Amino acid sequence: MKLGVYATVFALIVWSSTPGYAQRYNPGYNNQEPVATPMPAPVRTPAADLPPTTSTVLRTNSMAALDDKKRLGSNDYVSFRVVEDRDNESQRLRVSDNGELEVPYIGMVPAEGKTCKELANNIKAALEREYYYHATVILALDRVSEKSRGRIYVYGSVRGQGPQEIPADESYTVSKAVIRAGGFGDFANKRKVKVTRKNGKDFTVDLKRVIEEGKTEEDVVLQPDDQIYVPQRLINM
Repeated sequence: MKLGVYATVFALIVWSSTPGYAQRYNPGYNNQEPVATPMPAPVRTPAADLPPTTSTVLRTNSMAALDDKKRLGSNDYVSFRVVEDRDNESQRLRVSDNGELEVPYIGMVPAEGKTCKELANNIKAALEREYYYHATVILALDRVSEKSRGRIYVYGSVRGQGPQEIPADESYTVSKAVIRAGGFGDFANKRKVKVTRKNGKDFTVDLKRVIEEGKTEEDVVLQPDDQIYVPQRLINM
């Protein structure tokens, strides 16, 4: 008798705990919001340490906007693309130790001592000879090598004659070289500063116009082994 009672009670407990019983006798059962299980935060993979693309290369489609002041040297990095490729991704190229740049399609091209605009025009001409009907070459300096560009020599009527290292990170001009040499001597002829290249070519720079009249476009960018001579005025007034 007792065994039958226990069996009946056990059956009632099991029956009342089933979902059907709860749904019928608990009106708010179906209205209860399920408890959300928080998802683990996604693991973000760090971005690859890629070099930044020069903004000039991405912004412009005109070769007229390319730099024509700073001259390239060995181990410099440049960004390169051809507009007609319709590709926003520029390529990063390195000027080799012997001063050449390996350009897609055409191979090694002399680059050392040239500005980005000069080099882009040379590459354009080479590409149009065989590969493009028309090529718009966009080239910009990405990173300057920390190596010295070489030396120039300043002598004559300046306060500190002698050799100077060409800085790697700037366009080094005749006026900058004279300033680094301590400035002009008392009787210097500022209008007839002579620059002589290692190939024998020479020309005269009027630094009075450059410095005192703001004609900075006449300030010549120096190259390795240039010699700058500042003469004296013939009549000391």
